[in-house]
Amino acid sequence: MMRTITLIVIHCSAVKPDQTSSAAQIDTWHRQQGWKLGIGYHYVVRRNGVIEMGRPEYMVGAHCQGHNSHSIGICYEGGLDIRGKPADTRTPEQKAAMRALLEELRQRYPRAMIVGHHTLNPLKDCPCFDAVREYWDLQP
Repeated sequence: MMRTITLIVIHCSAVKPDQTSSAAQIDTWHRQQGWKLGIGYHYVVRRNGVIEMGRPEYMVGAHCQGHNSHSIGICYEGGLDIRGKPADTRTPEQKAAMRALLEELRQRYPRAMIVGHHTLNPLKDCPCFDAVREYWDLQP
């Protein structure tokens, strides 16, 4: 059965500039937290612009409580400055790769709103930038 996707939720992995967070590393972290299916995101955008696959899109993610059944989760590597404070640390390569990924997802899910995790859970700083404003031109 096809899932009805109404949201594309942007996240950050909450790592400092000198730390990495590949899809494989996030998968390990999530399994260590007891998530049997591992990585909760569908895509991870690395600092160099490489997009790594997480969960397949047909599977429900585990990235935004109350919204997983009808969303796609995208996580970019970063989100903390060198002191460990929330910051938009996306590289130009990440910004370009994320926009390309969102344009592609838009083809498959034309009705999906693009939001940041913070939009749905104001207690979170993630993704440390205003995704609704940044991607206004891709909104339904």
